[in-house]
Parts: sequence; C-alpha cells; structure tokens
Amino acid sequence: MSYEPTKLNPYLFFGGNCREAMEFYQNVFGGELTFSTYGEGPADAHQDPKANSDEMKDKIMYSKLNGDLVILASDSPYIESNPGTNQFSLSIEGTNVSVLTGYFEKLSVNGRVNAPLVKQFWGDFFGMLTDQFGVNWMISITAGAH
Repeated sequence: MSYEPTKLNPYLFFGGNCREAMEFYQNVFGGELTFSTYGEGPADAHQDPKANSDEMKDKIMYSKLNGDLVILASDSPYIESNPGTNQFSLSIEGTNVSVLTGYFEKLSVNGRVNAPLVKQFWGDFFGMLTDQFGVNWMISITAGAH
C-alpha cells in the first residue's frame, strides 16, 4: 500500500478580513482560492452559538489557497481584530531568486520589513517581514541559487 506524504499547512485565523487577506495571498503566490462562509451551512450547524450568529454568517468559515504553496484560513468568532503572529513566522525557502524575491516584495506592500532580503554571513539571502495582516514571514534563498 502506498501513502501520500503527510503535509503540514499553515492555518491562519482572522478577525473579519479573511477574504481580503486570502485574496492578497493569492495575488502574491497564485493558485486556486476557495471560500465557504458560516452562513452557507445549515442553521445551527456549529456547536458554538457564536459561530451560528447573524454577525458571522457572511464571514469566512474555511478558505484554501491551493497552489505551489497551500494556506488555509478562516475568520474566528473570537478575534475582533488581527492580533498578529508574534509567536511564529511562516518560512519560505527555495532556490528561485526571482520568485522568492517577488514574494518578499509583494508581501511587504503595506507591511513592515523587519530585516531586508540581503546576503547573510552563512551564504544565503534571507529577509523577514510582517505583512499588512500582521502575519510574519521569513524568506530564504539558498546559497546554491546565486
């Protein structure tokens, strides 16, 4: 019996602007984007009454960006704004200089560059940023790519 490899995909929670964030990420990374709202399910579909509320019916219950990178996301009934992701960063590594540099530039629009994408003492090009939605990113272009 053969198995597909197990995958680890980031799942982001937003406070009402999941659709805007995921459309932004689709613009950066490409891929197919799908959405489901809380209101698309049957009445009282969720164990949590707040998830069944009128306030949440137009919010995103599940979203998937499926392409070279996979990002999952939803609006949380318990997040009123985007708290940021200071406990972790999403790290993208590879050898394609133009693609990875493009990701860094696009993700930093209306965001904050915390460390510019420059050659580091270990030989890789590496940079860090926080995008306009408070998500932290690290981009690493491996030394063999230059």
